Formats: sequence, structure tokens, C-alpha cells
Amino acid sequence: MREKPFDLVIFDCDGVLVDSERICVRVEAEYLAELGAPFTEAEIIETFVGSPPEVVRAAVGERLGRPLPEDWWKPYEQRYVDALAAELTAVEGVAEVLEELDVPFCLASNGGHAGIRRNLRTVGLHNHFDGRVFSAEDVARGKPAPDLFLYAARALGADPSRCAVVEDSRYGVRAARAAGMRSFGYAGGLTPAAWLEGPGTVVFDAMRELPALLAAG
Repeated sequence: MREKPFDLVIFDCDGVLVDSERICVRVEAEYLAELGAPFTEAEIIETFVGSPPEVVRAAVGERLGRPLPEDWWKPYEQRYVDALAAELTAVEGVAEVLEELDVPFCLASNGGHAGIRRNLRTVGLHNHFDGRVFSAEDVARGKPAPDLFLYAARALGADPSRCAVVEDSRYGVRAARAAGMRSFGYAGGLTPAAWLEGPGTVVFDAMRELPALLAAG
């Protein structure tokens, strides 16, 4: 019997499990325009999607011409939460993939634990990840540093070289490569496939393809 190529599959959350990024980009564009730092949706996708909070804050501050406090986004947060509560769905096909996988899996996201938990519950995926959710809040550096993926692997007793990462952002695939993990870049959402391509990465655009891709290694 052929050995399975992976001992652990690590899923990103936004854009991979929950189809949140389209909603976030729209709401962010509205809020930033009101703030006096307009960004087009294309610019938000290019600069913000999958990026750590400090990158976003620096980019907005540069456009405003003044530094921003760490909690600059607080007035926008409730609008974001309300939009997600009303509109959020799971990424098409991902629930079936999670039911089908015969390899242990977990979640590792740059988002905070409260937001991850809220979004998983909204789309009905929370039971799949009980006790196996890891956040950038848990480590010194989020993606694109490898810390979060290495932390998740260590917590679950997996060798990084035997881990697969499912990501939809350039920051995520960079973190997977830095961690010595194989990455599977999901290009079925907002991220162009070209942003995900590179060493050790398989790019795909339909989530239902994932089990076969993982089985192939």
C-alpha cells in the first residue's frame, strides 16, 4: 500500500475555508474612502489580502500622509462584522473536501482567534477544527514568516517536511516555503494564479480538486 505523502494538512481560513475576502475588500474600500485614503479594490487585493496588519497600517498611513495608531481600524470593525454575518459563505466545495480528507488537518491564519471562530461558526465549519485552530496571535511573527506554520506542526506532532499548506495569498505560500512545507495555492478566489506560482507549490482553482492533488503529493 502506497504511503500517504502528508501527515498534516494546514488550511488558511480567509479565502480558503470562508469566502470572506470579496466582502472584506468591498467594505475596506468604502471605509478607506471615508477616511480620506481611497484605495481601489484592485489595490486592496494587491497590497492587503493575506498581509499582516502592520503592512496594511503602513500603506494606509503612507497614503494619508501621517502615521496611524494600532487601533486605527476600530471604527470599521463593526461594519466588517455585520457584513460577514449577513453575507459570509463557505468556499464552494470545501465542506465536502473536509469530510473526504483521510489525513489530519488544522487551520492556521493571520486572523485573530475571535474572528476565526466567528467566521467558522457562521458557515458551519467550526466542528471540523475543534482544538486545531492556530492564529498569528499565538506566535511572534505572522505570515509571511514561517513561525505560525511551524508552531501548528509542532503542536500536532508533524514534521514540517510532511506538511501540506493550502493557501490563497502570496504571503501564505511564502510562509509555507520558508517553513519547508509543500504548498497548494488556491486561485479560485481573488488571487491571480501567477501570485501563487513558485517552488514547491501546486496551483489549482477548484477546491474539489484538492483531495486528489494531496494524494498525488
